[in-house]
Amino acid sequence: MTISTENAVVLDAPERSRYEILHDTQVAGIENYSRDGDVVTFLHTEIYPQFEGFGFAGVLVRGALDDLRRRSLRVRPECSYVVRFIAKHPEYQDLVV
Repeated sequence: MTISTENAVVLDAPERSRYEILHDTQVAGIENYSRDGDVVTFLHTEIYPQFEGFGFAGVLVRGALDDLRRRSLRVRPECSYVVRFIAKHPEYQDLVV
């Protein structure tokens, strides 16, 4: 199996309170969150071992933040990975509560 983020898809799974990144049909990682009104708190980013080191975490967080923007929601980044991601990508600063 070739591992690439090229065709990765990020989906919201609200029934599980998480975003999922899919590689083909397999879940490659998750972004756990809680939601309070229009604020989504990102709690934990996890990429499963076989998908580590290929850039899935960045694609996952970018996809989740882009989804929040489309839905006019805000983010409270508690996950250290998301805090670092937003610091490196100032175009997402306006989403932070």
